[in-house]
Amino acid sequence: MAADNPFRFGSLALDDAFTDRVDELDELVSDVLNGQDVVLFAPRRYGKTSLMWRAAQLLLRKRVLVAQVDLMTTPTKEKLAEKLAQAIHDDIASPLFRAKERLRVFQGLRVTPVVTVDPDDGSLGFTFDAGHRRQDIDATLERLLELPAQLAGDRGRKVALVLDEFQEVVHIDRQLPKLMRAVFQTQPEVAHVYLGSQRHMLARIFSDENEPFWRSAKRMELGPIASAAFAPFIDARFAESGRAAAPEVVAAILELTHGQPYATQELCYFLWQETPARSRATPERLDAALARLLRSEHSHFSLIWQRATGPQRQVLQALAAEPGPVYGEGYRRRHGLPSASGVQRAVGALEGQELVARGPAGHDICEPFLAAWVRREQT
Repeated sequence: MAADNPFRFGSLALDDAFTDRVDELDELVSDVLNGQDVVLFAPRRYGKTSLMWRAAQLLLRKRVLVAQVDLMTTPTKEKLAEKLAQAIHDDIASPLFRAKERLRVFQGLRVTPVVTVDPDDGSLGFTFDAGHRRQDIDATLERLLELPAQLAGDRGRKVALVLDEFQEVVHIDRQLPKLMRAVFQTQPEVAHVYLGSQRHMLARIFSDENEPFWRSAKRMELGPIASAAFAPFIDARFAESGRAAAPEVVAAILELTHGQPYATQELCYFLWQETPARSRATPERLDAALARLLRSEHSHFSLIWQRATGPQRQVLQALAAEPGPVYGEGYRRRHGLPSASGVQRAVGALEGQELVARGPAGHDICEPFLAAWVRREQT
């Protein structure tokens, strides 16, 4: 029977696809067990949600109740109330109460949800209609945010409330952080874990002394996975599926991807496809894999390019050729960039889109394959 491709990208890295992060995983689990609030930051595709998923698996084995809400799916306070009610019912009330008792936890809400039953699996859904007075939906949200601590605390259980893409909170309602913080600061038995991918917005929420969440959570940032940890993972996945990868090829993969989890898994997926069974991945096959990958990403990268302004395109071309100090006069002259103020505006916009980031040696393009695409298609 033909082996399945052992590399995964585009979804959560689960089970055998989860790579390394041993120290970060231990730290996150320990923080939650200690009731410590944590803000977990990572650029997109660095695996923060996968890390939280693995941590939740371990926490559940220790009888910690874990409820999670993705704020990217809650554009209004009513939608947030719906997702909170769902998470509280499924992940906190269900392990604690018999079926007929679970809905009682929502008694007394200022706005009563409409409860629906899925005819296929019998699962419950919750809807809060729009049109209620602001103070009524705020009171309902406040009560829902109080429930995890109350339900778990009454039974001596620890609980973690995970809020994914937390930076979206300011788009739902500018007053919502104040409401959340007022509730959360009275919940020592709840570990609140805030996941986010937009550095500048999270910095404002947690580092601005004028914001309600100022210095309210331990900061934990995910970086790339070190080559010493990623290389054995790649070797093992190839070997277990009846293939091999030459050491220089593995080194070339990690040099291209800079150890970014998503990018590495994606390139390895295409390389595995290029490598026949009982064969060895070679530099030539790696080149072919990269070409196939760039073709598959062409529409995505083309859209980024079309939306970029002229100065932003110039900056992307320069960084694709040479990551470095884009504001420096020598760098700008070398790459034909506009004035320092023009470059600053272009870089600021690209940073806001998480396409460019600043490191110790200067700026660089965040997505390694976008840089490769620009070199091949736009220079």
